[in-house]
Amino acid sequence: MTTELAHLRSDARDNRDRIVEAARALFAERGLDVGMREIARRAEVGPATLYRRFATRDDLVDEAFSIELETCRRIVVEGCADDDAWRGLSSTLTALVELNAGNRGFVDAFTATAAASGSAHSVIAAHRRELLGMLAGLVARARAAGRLRADFTVDDVVLILRAGRGAAAGGSVAAARRFVELTLDGLRSRGAD
Repeated sequence: MTTELAHLRSDARDNRDRIVEAARALFAERGLDVGMREIARRAEVGPATLYRRFATRDDLVDEAFSIELETCRRIVVEGCADDDAWRGLSSTLTALVELNAGNRGFVDAFTATAAASGSAHSVIAAHRRELLGMLAGLVARARAAGRLRADFTVDDVVLILRAGRGAAAGGSVAAARRFVELTLDGLRSRGAD
């Protein structure tokens, strides 16, 4: 719990928690195009209360996806730590697509190209750069081991995440798993077992 959050009155903390939960739900359902007023309505607070707790939309987006960011980081770190790069890449892609199956907004935020305003989604943008850098190393190791097709790049990871979201429309983890299974089969190097 942050120092700021620890010092909030209980009613202010309750309002903040409702705002974050409303944002998480709306972003997961509909993506990042949800308006701040709609989030305030869902949280049953006024717009002034929302902006008092979250001065910018980016602040709210970062907080709404804090759990997903930590889970995503853990998945990538574990996959990159695997001695078998192909197995690490396979498990990472599977876990990421499953994680994102029911959260349209997080996929939108994570797979967005460089932020247009430079500061948009600063925490998520930094997270994305770091994790894609780690994944680039994993991809290179899997290619070097002869298990991954030679033309695969880290940009293809982003493509798979975007496509996985569409394949798992409605939050179907089973559809996400099937999509990744078929995708991984197509990514194997022709000479790999």
